[in-house]
Amino acid sequence: MSGNKKTAPAERNARVPGKMNGISAVDDHAGRERRLVEINLPVLRQQTDRALRSAGRFALSTIRLPKAFLPVVQLVVREDTLSREELAFALDELFTALYTHPMADTSRAFTGYLRRYRLIPNEETTENLIHYMVRQVTSRSPVEIPEQVINEFWDFFQELISAPELKGVLELNLDITRSVLRTYEPLLVDLLNRTKHIRRFNQSAMTDMVQKSRVLRSDLLILRRQIKAIRYIKPFLQTDPKDFATQAQIVAKMVSEFGPLFIKMAQVAAANADFLPEEIARELKVFQQDVEPMSADDVRQAFMESFGKEPHEVYFSLDISRPLRSGSIGSVYLAKRPTVQNGVEVLIPVIVKVSRHNLEREFQMSSLALELMLISSQYWAPHSKLRPFLASMSKQVSEFTRGFEQELDFQSEAQIQTRFHERSLDSGFWSVPRLFNNRGRVIEMEYLDTARSVEQLLTELPARERPRFQRSIGRDFVHAVLQHVLWYQEFHGDLHPGNIMVDSYGHLFLIDWGKTVDMEGKWAQVGQYLRGALTGDVDALADSLIAMSTQPEENQQRRAAIRAALAETLDKKHVERLRGVPWKPRFWLQLKGEGLSGLQRRLQAVMHLLSNTYQLGIIVQSDYLHLSRSLSAMVATYLHIQQKRSGLMITGNLLMDLGLFAPRMTYLGARKQATRALVKVFKK
Repeated sequence: MSGNKKTAPAERNARVPGKMNGISAVDDHAGRERRLVEINLPVLRQQTDRALRSAGRFALSTIRLPKAFLPVVQLVVREDTLSREELAFALDELFTALYTHPMADTSRAFTGYLRRYRLIPNEETTENLIHYMVRQVTSRSPVEIPEQVINEFWDFFQELISAPELKGVLELNLDITRSVLRTYEPLLVDLLNRTKHIRRFNQSAMTDMVQKSRVLRSDLLILRRQIKAIRYIKPFLQTDPKDFATQAQIVAKMVSEFGPLFIKMAQVAAANADFLPEEIARELKVFQQDVEPMSADDVRQAFMESFGKEPHEVYFSLDISRPLRSGSIGSVYLAKRPTVQNGVEVLIPVIVKVSRHNLEREFQMSSLALELMLISSQYWAPHSKLRPFLASMSKQVSEFTRGFEQELDFQSEAQIQTRFHERSLDSGFWSVPRLFNNRGRVIEMEYLDTARSVEQLLTELPARERPRFQRSIGRDFVHAVLQHVLWYQEFHGDLHPGNIMVDSYGHLFLIDWGKTVDMEGKWAQVGQYLRGALTGDVDALADSLIAMSTQPEENQQRRAAIRAALAETLDKKHVERLRGVPWKPRFWLQLKGEGLSGLQRRLQAVMHLLSNTYQLGIIVQSDYLHLSRSLSAMVATYLHIQQKRSGLMITGNLLMDLGLFAPRMTYLGARKQATRALVKVFKK
């Protein structure tokens, strides 16, 4: 019966408080205390230290791991191509670092666990496989294999498996990866080198784009400065029309702010300053001598571009803050450089000419500014008669500006100066400084320690000595120009007084050879034009201007309109046609009757008609425009040398100098031949 049923002893004990499965709670607590006492505390401390050191080593190795990738990354990112040996060495170093990482130890332990529980193949499965293979070989061998051979094999196998422990999964994967990479190393090297080439190309393209964006930014700054210079127009218009001094000062400030192209144009005007009011002439002469010098940073930049060095590393005693002269193209400095003379190293003084930065952009932006002003003027002053005039003027300005580009090239200037220096060695009355070196934006040449500008010498000479000096220097100047024009058919493009120096013996030195005029193929048109302008022959003028224009065929079709405009201009200039021919007295009597003022009017007509042809709708070729500029500068320079002398005396001296040219050249040629003959005799 259920009521008389006996309870099991275990069940009874479980119901008694303080007992569990037959063991009292007191006994269980005592057992736990005994087990705690039995724990080895030193061992626990040692294991804890080992775990902490392992964690620290793992963290430190992980931090250092990116450093192992650095050699490979450097090979990939460097610009130079790489070789297979370089890549193999860098990869070996990388994998060595990966093998020694604590993760390899962890991988090895984890792999051992997997092998121990036969989750992956282990040594036992490998040994069983080898036993199976041995049995298969021995059983299937057509020749009985001696037992001794089999035993030796197993001895070898036991020695083999007694080697260091097996690698972990990570190490095996590293081995596989390294083997694959080693196989593909040639392909990787080729791909990396091709990638470098593409990257260099893209980098070059990107650099070019960046440079172009910088050019655009620089152009905007130039235009901003030039447009800002327009502010001088208002105060100029507010001056008294007869106050030439104030007007000239305002124009000088505006030209300086506009930049090199306008300074060049001011120099062209300054070459004809004798035809202008004295106040304006005085202000314009500044542009023939000195303009604002280059900044020290600009000079340093020029040296870094040309030499890759600072100025003081190339020359001694070069003070970049104190130029001797400054022009629109660059600044001139005095320096010293070492040279060997008679086996001894000495310092000699030299002239260092440094080109301004970004000149090409300055000229182009100035031309653009002029064109924009001319175009915008059609908005502010709309008139049907002005439109063709302004359009022609814009084209003529662009053509004229193009002629200045030669002066921006220092390499071309060096070649020209060297060519004329060699020519001057055969002359006894004019010289060109010797060029020593030219590189990039820097030219180095001979220092003329005893020479001064003709302007300075004219000012310093006593009044009683000036006539003799003017006569001598004027004759040498005329003969030098004629020798260049007739013998070499090439002459100085800007021979104003600032580019002529004279030593204590009256010897001429011609400097600043940035541009020359080549007369090859131009004689017929130039001669016809000069004859027409000087004699007032309208037909000769019309034909010569059409021949010198950029579109001669189109201009020939409107010759009648051009001739009428030229006749009207000459009439306004009060230039009458000379009657007769140069070899008859009537011609010279009429010229004498006009006096110096008449000669000046005719010389002005030579320059005016050629430079203002946009009024006629004619665009004259750049070469002829700069020929006019050069001839005007020469004529103005000769008149400047002969300053404070009467027109009759100037005319007489000029005619006498022209007559003495042929005998002098003949004498110099004969003397040169005699000198060469004597040299040959002494050599023998």
